[in-house]
Amino acid sequence: MIKSNKITYHDFRTPNNIRFGQDTFYTLPEEVKRFNANKAVIVSDKGILSTGLVDEAKKLLEHEGLTVTLFTDIQGEPSFSLLQNATGEIEESKTDIVIGIGGGSAMDTAKTIAALLGKEDIQPYISGNETIPERTIPCILLPTTSGTGAEVTMNAIFGDEELGVKRGLVSPALLPDMAIIDPNLTLSCPPRVTAASGVDAFTHALESFVAVRANTLTKMYSEKAMELFPKHIHNAVQNGSNVDARVGMSLVSNYAGIALANAGVGAVHALAYPLGGTYHIEHGVANALLLPFVFEVTGKTCTPEMVRVAALLELGDFTDHPYQALNAVVNFLYQLLPDLDLPTSLEELGVDSNALPTLAEQAFKVTRLLSNTPYRLTEHKILEIYRNAYKGKN
Repeated sequence: MIKSNKITYHDFRTPNNIRFGQDTFYTLPEEVKRFNANKAVIVSDKGILSTGLVDEAKKLLEHEGLTVTLFTDIQGEPSFSLLQNATGEIEESKTDIVIGIGGGSAMDTAKTIAALLGKEDIQPYISGNETIPERTIPCILLPTTSGTGAEVTMNAIFGDEELGVKRGLVSPALLPDMAIIDPNLTLSCPPRVTAASGVDAFTHALESFVAVRANTLTKMYSEKAMELFPKHIHNAVQNGSNVDARVGMSLVSNYAGIALANAGVGAVHALAYPLGGTYHIEHGVANALLLPFVFEVTGKTCTPEMVRVAALLELGDFTDHPYQALNAVVNFLYQLLPDLDLPTSLEELGVDSNALPTLAEQAFKVTRLLSNTPYRLTEHKILEIYRNAYKGKN
């Protein structure tokens, strides 16, 4: 029998294997061996290299007889030109497996390199004109921060130096074969990075929860991430050696990343991209700052969801007064910034007030994310949000 009616469904994608637990870092060699690899490349950044973690991973793999090369030329957030150069350099090594160790920048670079290796011409994929097809090189990612969720997503963000903006690549080929999440790797993460990446994870949870593409499966992950967030974020920032807090925030990041991968995010990220592209403001810092200003506007169309979010954050039961829930959630988000010692205004971050119209014009072009937001943001409204964020909350 042929069914003619339209079928409604939701795909749900995660890495083939997610391994979570303390000291799981030391299981890396046995997992690499499962892929019958002889040559491995570790992609990381200068900061992680200085901690000795990359060298430790290299020694573990060499002890098992692998030839290991390093690519650690990532400083700050990566650009498309860096990605192109790195892919060409690593292509020559004839590697069998790509291992990414670090925060979002390192993991985005690692998984995209893995997806591009072996492709005859990578320019159409870097330009965004074509979606990256199936990956043929295995990839394992190990996060050292709790925020981006890059180890479980199909997204990778890079700076477009020619346009002065950030662009996202999206493809199932960017999902790694394995994510090894060892909360112990986040213990040395400094307070500001812990704060910014932590609120970044919460942004993923909140935006994916109200997203146009959200569904029952994704909301389950979004909700759990939001429930855990207030229980652990302050301890993780103010007492970085608190293992329970680090485990909790690793779970927040993981759950929120899975929700992001399948439901997507929205306007907060759309407005953050131009700040990163033009002013090189860290992604997590930009998201944390913009989050309350954006939701003060877009949350007006999400009243039932705001009631649920308020309950998850233990801000009160607004079942009988649903329209008060948004105010409670937004006030919580505003207070997070000074509580976690994060910037509270765009002016504080050195943004030029005269550049706000240009930023709004650029953000309005991020239609992939704005269309996933349950509020129709005009360019004028985006400019208004930027202007409010420029001076900060009075």
